[in-house]
Amino acid sequence: MKKHSILPIILDGGMGRELERIGAPFQQPEWSAHALIEAPHFVSKVHHNFIDAGAEIITTNTYALVPFHLGEKRFNEQGADLIKLAAKLARDCVDDNAKSSNKQHKNRSSSVLVAGCIPPVLGSYRPDLFSLQQAKPLLDALISNQQSDVDFWLAETISSIAEAAMIKTRTALTNKTTWIAFTVKDEITTESKLRSGESVFDAVSEIAGDNVSAILFNCSAVEVMEAALKNAQQALLAQGLADKVQLGVYANNFPPIGELREANSDEGISIIRDDVSPEKYRQFVSTWINAGASIVGGCCGVSPAHIKKLAELK
Repeated sequence: MKKHSILPIILDGGMGRELERIGAPFQQPEWSAHALIEAPHFVSKVHHNFIDAGAEIITTNTYALVPFHLGEKRFNEQGADLIKLAAKLARDCVDDNAKSSNKQHKNRSSSVLVAGCIPPVLGSYRPDLFSLQQAKPLLDALISNQQSDVDFWLAETISSIAEAAMIKTRTALTNKTTWIAFTVKDEITTESKLRSGESVFDAVSEIAGDNVSAILFNCSAVEVMEAALKNAQQALLAQGLADKVQLGVYANNFPPIGELREANSDEGISIIRDDVSPEKYRQFVSTWINAGASIVGGCCGVSPAHIKKLAELK
């Protein structure tokens, strides 16, 4: 097995599909929030599954805790408590893992961190739905209700520069570092673009730096990530940030997602590809590391079995 000069940081994989796989309550439009509402012990089980597979960072199960998935009424009534619960479950899993590690290996502490998930608060893959006025109170609820239990922020599946800029500004007030993960169009091209149509080069140029210490790409097909990384690397070099901002990738295991596709649409739950096995995914990850990624993991449909293969790269 090829060893890389860069030892990557290993993220976890997709929460929703792992919940479905282990038999947790799972349905649209609630997605991963359904288990949190009805059977939160399943959420803890998923966190432990990824930690056991080798993940060094687990992400709070807050992605679907927005009106887009919960509905306005439930969000207004239960949103704050559900966000707090999701963050506490992740923190408890990390604390449990640390205690277990210390018992088995005296004086060795756990290195697992908790990333506070910040989703696209008005809808995934739909930059056309973004409104600063509508998004800001939802973002602030996600921040205030989980910040005491998370180590840093991970904004996921962000489709536009405008939403990333809002997140950068609001999270800067918390004194916690922020990682922003953009989702890019599932088109094989040398000039990678966000789902808004804005170029990756422009997005990274505007967002990287200050409290944003890492730029990642997630919830897009494995085949399009290398180009996004190369464009991001060019932008960091142009801004003089290549040694200050990390790059990362955690792709999904879905077929290409088309224009105007909503995450909880009537088109149903996306199918999992049968041509991206854990071994095949690791091969893609190796190319990302060679292209400059120092943070790798998985998004929707990427299982603990996939993450276990990535941990072998260490």
